[in-house]
Amino acid sequence: MRKFAFADSGEGFVPPSTADFNLPPVFGDNEFTTKPILLVLFSVVLISVFFIIASRKAAVVPSKLQFAGESVYAFVRNGIGQEIIGHEFMRFVPFLFTLFTFILTNNVFGIVPLLQFPAMSHVSFPYVLALISFFVFHYVGIKKQGLGKYLKGIAFMPGVPKFVYILLTPIEIATFFLVRPLTLSLRLFANMFAGHLLLLVFILGGEHMLSGAIGLKLIAPFAFAFGIGMTFFEFMVQCLQAYIFTLLTALFIAGALADEH
Repeated sequence: MRKFAFADSGEGFVPPSTADFNLPPVFGDNEFTTKPILLVLFSVVLISVFFIIASRKAAVVPSKLQFAGESVYAFVRNGIGQEIIGHEFMRFVPFLFTLFTFILTNNVFGIVPLLQFPAMSHVSFPYVLALISFFVFHYVGIKKQGLGKYLKGIAFMPGVPKFVYILLTPIEIATFFLVRPLTLSLRLFANMFAGHLLLLVFILGGEHMLSGAIGLKLIAPFAFAFGIGMTFFEFMVQCLQAYIFTLLTALFIAGALADEH
């Protein structure tokens, strides 16, 4: 989080804004050493080390670490891959598992002391993840059905009167090639951005009131209490958004695999 902010005159509270998400480089003088990028790199190392250690000495009776790793994998494998995609799910589990753990870890960074920044609140990261999902499910559909049949299935939905295509075809094309990747990315970004902004409001506001008049000092603990409550709520949202992003990706893949979509 940023340093607690006050107006230049020393009076009044300066509310958090989008400027609080534009962090300077941690070291050096380039955009590749900013906190969000370093957090993303750290998340890759953290996830890799965790699952390597958790699976290194796998046993029939799992250790706590192995049990935790297997629980996350089973959740994605069975709860998302198998349930949504069906009998062809196993070849997509590595991608879905990587997607879920990567998003979840970077989301949870937003409430981890000292880190305290969700990387997905920078829209460029959700955009890249959405583009990867976009190319995956379109590639799957084209590979299974052929380019012509796949595009025809998108543009001309079976069983629809021909005159309806005048309106329906542009909508379907826009949905598959524009709306899906945009909504997939913006949903994740907006939730992480808004959640972090709310936490800043309560915590910075409470700090500001502590330095104010006696009446504000009495209200400050309530601001901190709301901030703590919001932290738990934000954790739930962070987990939910990782799940939703992965779930929708699985749904798109399942749709691409279907003979009619």
